[in-house]
Amino acid sequence: MMTLKSSKRVPLGQVVITQGALHDLPAEEVQESLLRHAEGDWGDLCEEDRAQNDEALEHEARLMSRYRTKNGIPFWIITEWDRSVTTILLPEEY
Repeated sequence: MMTLKSSKRVPLGQVVITQGALHDLPAEEVQESLLRHAEGDWGDLCEEDRAQNDEALEHEARLMSRYRTKNGIPFWIITEWDRSVTTILLPEEY
């Protein structure tokens, strides 16, 4: 579990990471991406998914961002609708 402090736009709640993501992703890139997610930067999403996240901010729905490490490994960050938990995971772990 990690603790982050930022001027969050999105409350992250408890931050958890799957075993695969913990093993495959550089910690500093995960932390940078978490901050981006918290600020409303959804990463590599299409316009439709970005718009859905923007709407979810107003209507308490689940948020999902997609990022890639510098080595090209894709991963997701998902914040639950009630903002109680944010999960970092690899696509195959969904």
